[in-house]
Amino acid sequence: MGNPSGVEYAKVDASYFTRRGLRRYAGVWSLWALGVGAVISGHFSGWNLGLANGWGSMLLATIVIAVMYLGLTFSLAEMSPALPHTGGAYSFARTAMGPWGGFLTGLAENVEYVLTPAVIVYFIGSYMGGIFGTPAAWQPVWWVAFYLVFVCLNIVGVELSFKVTLVVTLLALACLVVFWVSALPAADFSRWALNVGPGGVALPEGNGPFLPLGLGGVLAAMPFAVWLFLAIEQLPLAAEESVDPRRDMPIGILAGMGTLLVSAFLVLWLNPSLPNIGSHALAKSGEPLLDGFKAIYGAGVAKALALVAVLGLIASFHTIIFAKGRQIYSLSRAGYFPSVLSVTHSSRKTPHLAMTVGALMALAVMFALWLTLGAERGAAVIGGILLNMAVFGAMFSYLMQALAFILLRRRLPKLDRPYRSPLGVPGAVLTIAIALVTLWFQLNDPVYRTGVLWVGLWFAIGVAYFALWGRRRLILSPEEEFAMNARSPA
Repeated sequence: MGNPSGVEYAKVDASYFTRRGLRRYAGVWSLWALGVGAVISGHFSGWNLGLANGWGSMLLATIVIAVMYLGLTFSLAEMSPALPHTGGAYSFARTAMGPWGGFLTGLAENVEYVLTPAVIVYFIGSYMGGIFGTPAAWQPVWWVAFYLVFVCLNIVGVELSFKVTLVVTLLALACLVVFWVSALPAADFSRWALNVGPGGVALPEGNGPFLPLGLGGVLAAMPFAVWLFLAIEQLPLAAEESVDPRRDMPIGILAGMGTLLVSAFLVLWLNPSLPNIGSHALAKSGEPLLDGFKAIYGAGVAKALALVAVLGLIASFHTIIFAKGRQIYSLSRAGYFPSVLSVTHSSRKTPHLAMTVGALMALAVMFALWLTLGAERGAAVIGGILLNMAVFGAMFSYLMQALAFILLRRRLPKLDRPYRSPLGVPGAVLTIAIALVTLWFQLNDPVYRTGVLWVGLWFAIGVAYFALWGRRRLILSPEEEFAMNARSPA
C-alpha cells in the first residue's frame, strides 16, 4: 500500500501489536514527576557555564528561553490530549506534515534523548569519583554501572519506573529547597553575582556591569539556559501509559513547567550570590550546587552533600532513559526504525529492547570519545560537545513541534481539543523564533559548531536509512493511522 508521500505500508496482523503492548499507570503526579525529574539535573549542574558571559547575560538568556518553553509547553498541552499517542513530537509532526516531517522531528528527538543521558551520567561519574576517591580512569565503570541499574529499573515495569521517578524527583526538589533556604541569609548579590567584568575578567570587589559582554553575551548564554528546562517536552511520550491522558497530560505538563520556572530563577539568583564563589568561579564549576553548599556549611561535609546533590542527576538520568525507550519504541512500532526495537517485554510490557539499544548507543559514543581522545580530552568533549549536540537536536524538534501546532490549528480546526493553549499561534511563533535564534548562534559560533556538524552526520545517516529502506516498510501504528484518517477528507 503506497501514498503520495513516497512511503509504503506493510501489512501486519493483530499479533504485531499484541507483542508491542504497553500498560497504563501514570496519573497527574506521575506525569508531573516525569517532567520535573527529566529537567532537574540542569538545576544542579550545566546551566552555570553560561555565567562566563556575566550574570545579567544569563538572566536575560534564561528569560528568553523560558518564554520559548512556555510557548512550547502550552502547545504540547493542547496537542498531547488531542493526539494521545506514545510518539509525542513525531506524532504531532506526522499528522501535520506527513511522514517525512514526522521522521525528521523524531530523529531530532532521538539525538536529544540518546545524548542527554550520556551527558548526565558523565556528571554522575564525576560526582561519584569525587565521593569515593576513584581514579579518573574508572569513570567508564561508573557510566556502565548507572546505565545497567537504571535501564533494569525501567525494564522491571512502568509502575516501579514511575514510583522511582516520583521519589527521586521529590528528593531532588527537597535538596534544592534546603539550598535556597540556607543560601538566603548568606547571599550577597552585588558583591558576588556581579563579579564578571568586560572581557570576562574577574572583579575582586564585584559590583560589575549587568551585561559585561553586551548582547553577544546573552546569545552565548542561551544554549546553557536551555539546560534549565531541557526535556520537559518528553511528557507526551507517556500518553499511552497515562490513565487519562486527555485530562491529566495538560495538568502534568503545565504544573511541571511552573515548578521548573520557580526553581530555575531561584538557583540563578542564589547560587552565584554566595561568598567566595560568585559568577566568575561558578562558570567553571562541574558541581555548582555542591560548591554552594560548601560555601554555606564548609568543606568538611562535602562528601555527604555530594551524595545529596547527585540525586538531581539521578532523577533526570532515570526519567530520560524512560523517554528514550518510548521515543525509539514509537518510531520503531511505526517502521521508521527497525520494527524489532518496539517489541515489549512479554510480562512487564516495557520497551526493553528500545531502552537497551538506546543505552548501548550512548555508551558507544562515550567510549569512542574516551578511547580516541584520552581520558582528559574525552571527558571535556563528553561534557561540552555532546551537551551542545543534545541542545541542537532539541531546538530543531521544538521548531518542528511548534510548526506542527500552527499547521494543526489551520488544517484541522475541528480536531477534538480537550485543552486549548491560551497563547495560541502567537505562542508557537515565539517558540519558533527563539529556537531559530539559538540554532543560528550554534551554527555561527566555532565553540558550538563541532557539535552541530556531528548532529548533521547523525541526520545524514538517519535520512539515508529512511530514504533507502525505512519508508518502504512503514506500519499503521496508532500514530500513523490517526494521521492518515485525520488528513483524509470527510
